[in-house]
Amino acid sequence: MQTGWMRTELVSEPGDPGRPNEDFASIGLPASGQGGSLVVLDGVTPPQGDYGCLHSVSWFSARLGGALTELSVSLRDLTLTEILSRAIRRVAETHAGTCDLSHPRTPQATVVLARWSATEVEYLVLSDSALLVESTTGEVTALLDDRLARLPRASLATDAVADATVRNKEGGFFTAAADPSVASRAVTGTLPRDSVRALAALTDGATRWTEKFRAGGWSELLALVRKEGAQALVDRVRALEAADAEERVHLRRSKTHDDATVVYVEL
Repeated sequence: MQTGWMRTELVSEPGDPGRPNEDFASIGLPASGQGGSLVVLDGVTPPQGDYGCLHSVSWFSARLGGALTELSVSLRDLTLTEILSRAIRRVAETHAGTCDLSHPRTPQATVVLARWSATEVEYLVLSDSALLVESTTGEVTALLDDRLARLPRASLATDAVADATVRNKEGGFFTAAADPSVASRAVTGTLPRDSVRALAALTDGATRWTEKFRAGGWSELLALVRKEGAQALVDRVRALEAADAEERVHLRRSKTHDDATVVYVEL
């Protein structure tokens, strides 16, 4: 049984208030009191034009995230890989009859999924969102799927090149779209529950503080969230984006503001 208290915090802010937030975040705490789970998705914005689907990316993120939230707390006998596979299949079946799910830009998302019990913490990371784990001794480890970051920049020069050569392809990178087998490509693992003090799951709109602007390392990012809250991290990212909007020293070709989501859990 879960004992003592637990601090949880969730912030998700769109990059553009005039557009739907394509991120999804949830924390599941079963009524049984046995453990819990967190889900963070970053919906992948498609380029302009037809992407084979009648539905929006936010529609997809909401359904995949909802399925992951339910399955991660109700089917504790399944691994996180099996849960992601089942959730992808469930969502695909809801629109396979109306949409071209083979299109390379069919709605898709990055995934961070973590689940804890009295004895262990399981994790799954797919694509470029991040899961930070703080140990009981204060060490912070970033659990990342870094395949996208390791690709030659030429393979990402245009959307067409990326879609044809590396998106959801062997030797490239993978996202959760319509193929359940992609779940086996995720970075997964299990940690002893008594070695983990806190978890922080972030979309790349929030990890910009470390990865793009180099304002601090992963340990400093987690310390900021613990001390000042998840909203403080997002606010600092927004300030850095605004300051770099003209020169684009750090932003370069990236959108000025991205959807930013932070989920923080102290176990």
